Amino acid sequence: MADVVFYEKPGCGGNARQKKRLEESGHRVEARDLLSAPWTAEDLRPFFGARPVADWFNRAAPAVKAGEVTPEAMDEESALAAMIANPLLIRRPLLQVGARRECGFDTALIAAWIGLADGGADGVTEGCVRPHMPPCPAPAKG
Repeated sequence: MADVVFYEKPGCGGNARQKKRLEESGHRVEARDLLSAPWTAEDLRPFFGARPVADWFNRAAPAVKAGEVTPEAMDEESALAAMIANPLLIRRPLLQVGARRECGFDTALIAAWIGLADGGADGVTEGCVRPHMPPCPAPAKG
């Protein structure tokens, strides 16, 4: 069992399924709001490891879908600056267990890292399950 810090977009159905899968695998999940975290480049960068910069992005983000942001055209510095300014651009979830950090819900990676039970309600592990629908509403400011 691991204690998983799970940065999510509150209200995201995909993130809810991912948290449930972690919990069903015996992990304790501490959910945090990805959109309101006070990100700095130094805090955010370790979640992406050796992945190419384009893989750091949430492809379902409105700015990416509209062509306002082109992940393939970004270098590390400009990508981090854009993500800090608009956290919806960050590929989610961001996961932290101890000192290790990862982005996205790669089931093979997570299974090898902390263990992950087989199955899942619908087999969808990452990305929006409603890509042709309007975006989920923004969480209420509280």
